[in-house]
This record gives sequence, C-alpha cells and structure tokens, in this order.
Amino acid sequence: MSDDDEFFRVALSSILKHKLGVSEVIETSDFDEAVDRLESDGQVRLALFDLNMPGMDNWENLQTVRTSYPDLQVAVVSASQDRQNILSALAIGLHGYVYKGLGIPEMEKALQQICEGTIYVPPIVAEVPTAAPAISGGLLSVSGLGSGRSVPNLTPRQKEILILLVAGKSNKAMARALDLSEGTVKFHMAAVFRVLGASNRVEAATAGAELLRALDENPAVS
Repeated sequence: MSDDDEFFRVALSSILKHKLGVSEVIETSDFDEAVDRLESDGQVRLALFDLNMPGMDNWENLQTVRTSYPDLQVAVVSASQDRQNILSALAIGLHGYVYKGLGIPEMEKALQQICEGTIYVPPIVAEVPTAAPAISGGLLSVSGLGSGRSVPNLTPRQKEILILLVAGKSNKAMARALDLSEGTVKFHMAAVFRVLGASNRVEAATAGAELLRALDENPAVS
C-alpha cells in the first residue's frame, strides 16, 4: 500500500488485516519506495496506489507496474472521483479504482473483489462528469518542433534516468547517483523504454538525446 497520508494508511491497513485477513501489509509513502519494495519482495500479491503521492506523476508509472508484475493485483485508492481518472486506470489494465470516501463496509467489499481477481468498477463511473485527469498522459504537443509534433511526457524521475542513460551511465551508476536501488532504476528504465518506444539501451539513448534537446529548447514542457 503506497500513500503519503499516514492516517489513511493506518485505516486501510486495519481493513486489510482485520476485515480481509491479510497477514502482512507493507506501507510506503512515495512511488520509488513502493517500487523498491516490489523489486525486493517477491511475495507481494496486492499493490494499492494513491494518485497524488510523491513520484506518481504519470500514468506510465502504473502501466509499467502492471506490465512488470503480471501476477500482481494493482489498484488505485484515491480521493479523486474524476471519471477520466477512473477510465484511465481501467484502460491500462488496473484491477480497480477505489474511492477513498467510501464507507468501511463498501471499501471492504471493493478490496475483497480486487483480492479475488475481479476488476472493481466503481458505481460513480457512470455518475460523475469527465474532467481533465489529475495525472497527465503520455504525450505533450510541443510548438516550435517542426509541425508541432508530440513528444513523450516524462516524469521528473524518468527524465533523471534518461539524462544518465544518454550520458552512458550503467544502472549501477544511476543507482548511486540517484540514491536508489538497482531494482528501482531497472523499473524506471522500463518506463523510459516504453515512453520512447525503444527496445534496447542504444535506441533509448539515441531517442533520448533528441528528446532532451527538444525539452531544453522548449522548457515549458520539461
């Protein structure tokens, strides 16, 4: 469970342990810490993410979690009722979107459904209007680049990884420079590859160098 609201983590942990019989709940307060625990602990079966915690800047992060851990149940638990956020979560293959404002019985039912492998679709998805998503999507339109073509929208962490990749740094060197585990670096590298459409480090470094030049020339989108 990853959420920067300590009080909500305590409440959710109580539901998981005492209502659903989960034997151990791992709590983290930012996305990188959550990835580090996923990389180091192969026994995690359910991962719950808040949308607005530190490090959660892009849907690519959650999509990479989903594809990197295919046997993991992944869901959002959020205070946002924005319909577009809900649809985005379901579109990238998450197992559910749980609204924080649910009462304990309703939240218990939603989490139980996710734990059982059923995708939980909240009733509010048909009730609330579509608004701009709280987390940005994968592309930005950049004026001044040819015909205004689109470029990938990197998270701050992904941009740090990309800068080091273009500089020729190994995963181990990146880990030392950013004070991350190598497993966390590997995860973010996978996200960068996905964003750039690259299949190896050479392709990613080549595309990344061009992208970084574009972002430097257009700082408003970096």
